[in-house]
Amino acid sequence: MIPKGNLQSNVDRFSGFADNYDQHRPEAPPIVVEIISRYLGRNVELVADIGCGTGLSTFIWKDAARQIVGIEPNPDMREKAGRKLKTAGTTMAGAISFQSGFSNSLPFEDGTVDVITCSQSFHWMDPESTLQEAGRVLAQGGVFAAYDCDWPPVLQWQIEQTYTELITKADTILEQVTPVEQQAHKWSKDQHLANLQRSGQFRYTREIVFHNCEQCDAARYTGLALSQGGIQSVFKLGNRTLDDDLARFVKQVEDHFQGKTLDILFSYRMRLGIK
Repeated sequence: MIPKGNLQSNVDRFSGFADNYDQHRPEAPPIVVEIISRYLGRNVELVADIGCGTGLSTFIWKDAARQIVGIEPNPDMREKAGRKLKTAGTTMAGAISFQSGFSNSLPFEDGTVDVITCSQSFHWMDPESTLQEAGRVLAQGGVFAAYDCDWPPVLQWQIEQTYTELITKADTILEQVTPVEQQAHKWSKDQHLANLQRSGQFRYTREIVFHNCEQCDAARYTGLALSQGGIQSVFKLGNRTLDDDLARFVKQVEDHFQGKTLDILFSYRMRLGIK
């Protein structure tokens, strides 16, 4: 059982860098809509995008569903999503909305949601209570889909190794300086499919792997690393332990890109369940 304080730390972890996050993180690729719509097998009336952050995984449904509701407990992330919605215009605003909420207490009636998505977010949620709630609100034949990028994006092995070492070092620092009751808790992504199967909420489950190619320059690749919650949490503590490592990483990335924009590959894993 995870203490409530830890779950609030999961929410607080994403405060203070919504603009950075939105600028550098990838939008969910269109194939997400294609895959999920195919498995649903009917018109998509209502999508609930849980842990939607700044809406990078919400807006992709704008031409594919009648109503899309992004659920996000972090006020900074949700406010950024709302600003983007206002900029998008009145047509999109009629279909999309953003609400404060948690994955195990959703603002929907029983059996009314066609699709639930969790993009880069399911590992921050208690899987048992989240999937029980998903089972309650999903319509018969509805689709639950949790999908994540593999970090880091595919580029070059030495840079990827340095990226991974940075994330690991940031997490180690946080473990050393943060009281246990204030540490964020995440569940293993490797257990997502097993959690769907154990939940008893779905008659069919599977994992789907796909890729998406995007253009990237040195600033964006560096920004992707800096958008990781662990590194941002170290910054917010005023801890400067990562400074030298980050400087080496930035130089390594800049030397590789040499002022060019290159194609990089984002690899995704989707764990999908049909009610």
